[in-house]
Amino acid sequence: MFARPTTIRVTLLCTLFLTALCVLAGPKTREPAPRFNARTLEGEKFTNDSIKGKVVLLDFWTTWCVYCFEEAGLVDQLNREFRDKGLIVLAVNVAESKKTVKKYLETHPRTSRIVLTDDTNLAAMYEATVYPIYVVIDRDGNIAGTQRGAEGEEALRDLLASGGMGSKEEADSR
Repeated sequence: MFARPTTIRVTLLCTLFLTALCVLAGPKTREPAPRFNARTLEGEKFTNDSIKGKVVLLDFWTTWCVYCFEEAGLVDQLNREFRDKGLIVLAVNVAESKKTVKKYLETHPRTSRIVLTDDTNLAAMYEATVYPIYVVIDRDGNIAGTQRGAEGEEALRDLLASGGMGSKEEADSR
């Protein structure tokens, strides 16, 4: 006689718990990108205010990271392809000296804008501890997507599309 009300209570509690999980796991609204300052090796300055209306790809990398090296050409290619459409690529080197980075760039030149850890607060904000890490900020200044690790061209194009740069269809037609 008491088993039936207990079963109903357990079923009701499980249903409420699963509903709460579905609500929490659903799509979240985009969060504003943290306030940042960045200066490139060439002295160009970027802030949240200066990037409004642009899509920004942050590429966190190091000189010793094999995967960063492998995808650097792809990141630079996307930079050239979308630069005139409002893309800003900031390749943020993490925790290496200016001397080390400049020496590396002599033999591995990049077309993306290079930012050093000493010249920005971005690496700490995005907890850059594995490489590469990619973050896309949309035209409204919100984080549109992140990717930890190298996943190739299609993944990077999809990430850019999440920020409103290019589309999945464009990537598929290549």
